[in-house]
Amino acid sequence: MDMDLFKRKLLLLHHWKGVGWNTLFHILQSDPTLSNVNDFTTAELKQHYHLPTRSIPYSNLQINRTLSFIDSYEQNNIFPITIFDEEYPKLLKETYQPPWVIYAKGKIDLLHHPKKLAVVGSRQATDYGRMAIQLLFPDLILSGFAIVSGLAKGIDTISHKTAIHCGGKTIAVIAGGFHHLYPKENQKLAETMMNSHLIISEYPPDTRPERWHFPLRNRIISGITCGTLIVEAEKKSGSLITANYALNEGREVFAIPGSILNPGSNGTNELIQQGAKLVKTAVDITEELSF
Repeated sequence: MDMDLFKRKLLLLHHWKGVGWNTLFHILQSDPTLSNVNDFTTAELKQHYHLPTRSIPYSNLQINRTLSFIDSYEQNNIFPITIFDEEYPKLLKETYQPPWVIYAKGKIDLLHHPKKLAVVGSRQATDYGRMAIQLLFPDLILSGFAIVSGLAKGIDTISHKTAIHCGGKTIAVIAGGFHHLYPKENQKLAETMMNSHLIISEYPPDTRPERWHFPLRNRIISGITCGTLIVEAEKKSGSLITANYALNEGREVFAIPGSILNPGSNGTNELIQQGAKLVKTAVDITEELSF
């Protein structure tokens, strides 16, 4: 199989609005080498794959357009990595419905860093959450952990910045593409990370972030790590979605306890009740994730 041509075809399908995870799965199951896809028209997809009408996008793309896509990405140091490439993270490949393609910018080798810990929490972080991170991270960084989070406001931002301040490495998994970073106030942090750390997304760079992208990206945050730490979370929190993804994949889940008087700790305290490991010091994490 010509992997270069195969990759170009897969990337073009991935850019085609309306082709989601299940549609790509159906196409690859029917045609593992994508040899039947040449002109990328709706008629061709219907002819070869008998896809339901609702799965067919409304516009056509030509295979030679992938060359301009790839060239523009290389010029901007954006590297598309398909699930069939060696660079694709092994842990992520083991998860349910792993992304067919991830787009990476920064230190690509961090994808294979042996110790990665997800740290997520409330967008309305308190001084307690900030101080907890500042207490734990120096020893976690010293133990060799790279910190993975979502570049969101609050705990995510504090986690990335503290990891950098402690001389460690950090990875952000974003919703949407590189050309539409969110939130805008993290632009400078994102630029630092794209130069010296790593940012990844499962969406092509021109994709604007949608509300439904955020919970979906949580499966990647937990999927590339061996454990997830929840710092602050209310009872109905996106951070708990990340914890559930981690539990479903058999990964370790940790939580920092909080005051029963603080609604922002209801989610973390409930996780501990359900079996997440209570964290008081970095040792509570490192002893569970020893390599």
